[in-house]
Amino acid sequence: MSDLRSNACRMARSARARGLSLIELLVALTIAAVLIAGATTVYVDSRKTYEVNETTARLQETARYALSVLEPDIRMSNYWGLVKGAGIVINQAAPAAAPAGAPTACGNNYAHNLIRNIEGSNDSYSLGCAAFNAKAVLSADTLTIRRAAITPSGAPATGRLRICSTRVLAELVTDSSGCTAAPAGQTNDLIVNAYYVDQDSTQRNGLPSLRRKALIAGPDFTDEEVIPGVEDMQVQFGVDPNGTTGVAQRYINPAALGANQQIVSVRIWLLIRAENTEVGFRDGRTYEYANRAAATGTTNNLTTAAAAGFAYVPADGFRRMLVSRTIQIRNALGT
Repeated sequence: MSDLRSNACRMARSARARGLSLIELLVALTIAAVLIAGATTVYVDSRKTYEVNETTARLQETARYALSVLEPDIRMSNYWGLVKGAGIVINQAAPAAAPAGAPTACGNNYAHNLIRNIEGSNDSYSLGCAAFNAKAVLSADTLTIRRAAITPSGAPATGRLRICSTRVLAELVTDSSGCTAAPAGQTNDLIVNAYYVDQDSTQRNGLPSLRRKALIAGPDFTDEEVIPGVEDMQVQFGVDPNGTTGVAQRYINPAALGANQQIVSVRIWLLIRAENTEVGFRDGRTYEYANRAAATGTTNNLTTAAAAGFAYVPADGFRRMLVSRTIQIRNALGT
């Protein structure tokens, strides 16, 4: 009886010492491999989803910021302080008139042409001053806004163009020391912003950006970046042919604007592009907006003048977002 118990104990110790069999080990390794593969797949998918969401969020933020700059500027065009309309502002001048004074960098009387409170070029860069790095997107539109600043200006009296206004008259001046003081009068800085799209941004060549030529002290124009990541801008004007209702009857390209047509709203499209390409992604969509139509043709390069009016098929690894907004002009019929 003692021998049987002794043999049983030896067999139990032997079984414990033997450990896992090869089959058991393989099964364990297979289960571990499946678990690791599953965890890796979940991580990779989560990482990819995060990157896509992050890129989309950045595109949305770029669009929101660009529109937040453009919208109030457009909405307040044709604001001239205490007077209604630019027609009665003294010292304004058309481009074909004799030079009214500085600045002249962007063309003769470019800042003084107040009667054209909004103007644009269609599928071209037509500003008289060179684009940043001389690399404007040649098939994008440009948009110029002229107006008085919302808040009255302060000192110094000289150094920039200003609008002096009362309830009955207004004057464009370079020395505001003789302007009528408040409350009978008001002095506001003249705002002239010419928006365009460039192939480069301040932070990196090859990254497109929304930029503008802005009137500053001097008086002179400076080139400043609004925000990088804007690949294209297209503009159409809502016009009231009679100039009496303030309601847009139709939308036209800037080149089709007649001399006596009243612009009452602006419809703008912005194509926003990610900063970097995304591995495994290819943008093969056809972008049709404003006057870009597949019926005209397609292009994968917006930077040339030959791409004007063509639908855009980028076929690359950048994510994009197309946004549009229609902006009513508050002072279309005067202040």
